[in-house]
Amino acid sequence: MIAILTGDIKNSSEHKANKWLPLLKEALVKYGKEPKDWEIYRGDSFQLQTKPENALEAAVYIKACIKQIRHLDVRIGIGLGNKNHDAPKITESNGSAFINSGGCFENLKKQTLGLKSGHGNFDETINLMLLLSTMTMDNWLPATSKTVKAAMEHPNTNQSEIASILGKSQSTISEALIRSGFDEVQKMIHFYKAQLAQL
Repeated sequence: MIAILTGDIKNSSEHKANKWLPLLKEALVKYGKEPKDWEIYRGDSFQLQTKPENALEAAVYIKACIKQIRHLDVRIGIGLGNKNHDAPKITESNGSAFINSGGCFENLKKQTLGLKSGHGNFDETINLMLLLSTMTMDNWLPATSKTVKAAMEHPNTNQSEIASILGKSQSTISEALIRSGFDEVQKMIHFYKAQLAQL
């Protein structure tokens, strides 16, 4: 089983690509190599292949990277499944993971994050959690997003270490992580991994 993330940048036309494109590439490069594991196409759309257990974390990380720019956001459809055809470019590969991801992405409407695996109960539970968590994540401000990004990049560091990385006070970091619902988002990612392991 693999995970495919299909996404695009919301409001990309309102910002120069040289502002957000490096942030998107920085996020994608963390999870694989271009063009085998990820590609950016049609200007502001992208596709990423990763391990199923990393999929939700990758989606949250991409969101944190992009939301460092005010008024920008991402929409991401996560698809879990198989890969039947393995091409040199991810956009030319296919299989149920790609179909699930594309279908999930097309059905997002106002939501910014969704998942489809074909396992009914699992999908229903995770999508409800995503619906609730995006009520907070969609409202992250740039400074909050930068803090979340740093915390995700340094999972074994404490708040004062993150504060010195970002040149902020520890209390500022603490407030930003509380505001972002960081602990709750981390718990959701752990829950997702635990449920995934039972599929």
